[in-house]
Amino acid sequence: MSGNVAGVLLAAGSGSRFGQPKALVMLGGQSLAARGIALLRAGGASPIVVVTGAAALADRPDDVLSVHNPDWPTGMGSSLAAGLAAVPPGCAAAVVALADQPLVGPESVRRLIAARQAGASVAVACYDGQPRNPVLISREHWPEVVALAVGDVGARPFLRAHPDLVTRVECADTGRPDDIDSPDDLARAEELLAT
Repeated sequence: MSGNVAGVLLAAGSGSRFGQPKALVMLGGQSLAARGIALLRAGGASPIVVVTGAAALADRPDDVLSVHNPDWPTGMGSSLAAGLAAVPPGCAAAVVALADQPLVGPESVRRLIAARQAGASVAVACYDGQPRNPVLISREHWPEVVALAVGDVGARPFLRAHPDLVTRVECADTGRPDDIDSPDDLARAEELLAT
């Protein structure tokens, strides 16, 4: 399948449980947003779109498209819609990643893109068989993905509605899908990075 695969990083939330916008939280000398951008880039996604909301990104590279989601308080669904809408027309698919999962490895992105090149129109990174993130979705599915992504859910309703379309890609050996929802989570992530 031809066409570029874009990267979409959802980084709009206020981090209410964390106490500050998680996109700006530092881990290993980088903000979580910068780590997410680096993940998508190293995995082969291009161009990269970052969806902001509660906070602007100070450390965004010039070649990264930034789109502000004014509806970010409504949840992840509106950010996913804003991110997909900002993907340039030449891109046939997008890999969607979350800024608050900084231990996901670039190899997961590479594997999702490889699955698309092998014919998958939807591919989901799985960890020990459990579907998580990132997720690759071909452009033809975006309208339905956006229609079903209401409130604080992203692509999950679409994926559940169309299990026949989903190619599961095992990625447990490439990283971890741990969410950073609290300072304790961040401390655990720092320990894992140090090992």
